[in-house]
Amino acid sequence: MTEADLAGLGVYRIAVPIPFPQAGGPVNLYAIEEAGGGLVLFDSGFASAEAHGAIEEGFRRIGRRFDEVTRIVVSHGHVDHYGGARFIQERHGDGPPVFAHPADLPKVSEGGWRWRDQAGAYAAHLARLGVPAEVIEATAAAGEKSFELAPRVAHAHPIGEGERIRGRHLDLEVLHMPGHTPGLVCLHDRARRLFFSDDHLLQKVSPNPLIELGPNGEEGYFRPLLAYLDSVRRMHALEVDLVLPGHGPPFSGHRAVIDRLVDFYGKRQAKLRELLAQGPRTAWELSRALFPWAKPPDAFLTMSETVANLELLEARGEVVRAAAGGVRRFALAG
Repeated sequence: MTEADLAGLGVYRIAVPIPFPQAGGPVNLYAIEEAGGGLVLFDSGFASAEAHGAIEEGFRRIGRRFDEVTRIVVSHGHVDHYGGARFIQERHGDGPPVFAHPADLPKVSEGGWRWRDQAGAYAAHLARLGVPAEVIEATAAAGEKSFELAPRVAHAHPIGEGERIRGRHLDLEVLHMPGHTPGLVCLHDRARRLFFSDDHLLQKVSPNPLIELGPNGEEGYFRPLLAYLDSVRRMHALEVDLVLPGHGPPFSGHRAVIDRLVDFYGKRQAKLRELLAQGPRTAWELSRALFPWAKPPDAFLTMSETVANLELLEARGEVVRAAAGGVRRFALAG
């Protein structure tokens, strides 16, 4: 199915540039025609002068106006997916409402927590995982900077599993697919076998399973890779002819992409078992072995990947952890 075929179904993809090369390319904003003539936006792009220009050009290209937008549905609470929402609201005039899953609402709306509110909890958590103080400091600075990249909306409304978005030609079901974030949602048209996957499934990039502490800094609140593999199994079972991702062009063959991704994680877990066969190690030591090229500001991403795979091995009973001197070490079970 071509972009022209999608336009015939009332679906328009607007690619918006972002400063994150690891994401897999520009982020996609999808404008979906409603039965009544308005537009629902699935995601909203990024907040920068270049991104705003791309959003405006995208609307001109498809021959639509900002005041036709009736609502914005944010797939998940990352800055490149909700960052353009306030700009679109301001260009609209009346400010169309923004919707997100309750688990990610705090990241999207003004009343939600900021990185600085939990920086101490994350710093303490990373220290327990063996991360050096200077790396924690660099990670905290990078985290604060990332949250400053996108203005939040004054208020966001909840949307959840099973709700429907009625398009002019599509009947889209909201599917809660936690993993990349606790509140990530996708859209699925069962009859036309279309799946709007945002960052849940990308053709060439694996979604980061990010460390996520609870509202009060509690550990174990969310185990992203375990949640992700459950969600991706649900998607594997769906009949899908075309995936419309959060980054990159639409693609087919979702089951093959999922199988490659699961195999990729399996190889990472095998590498961790190989490293732990040499003796107990901290998550930081394991992360350095997996990602020797990583710089201090990248530590949150690389530690998240490492810890998520360790959590999966723990859940399978293959790895155990023990604390000594305030630092945790992981070891092979038995």
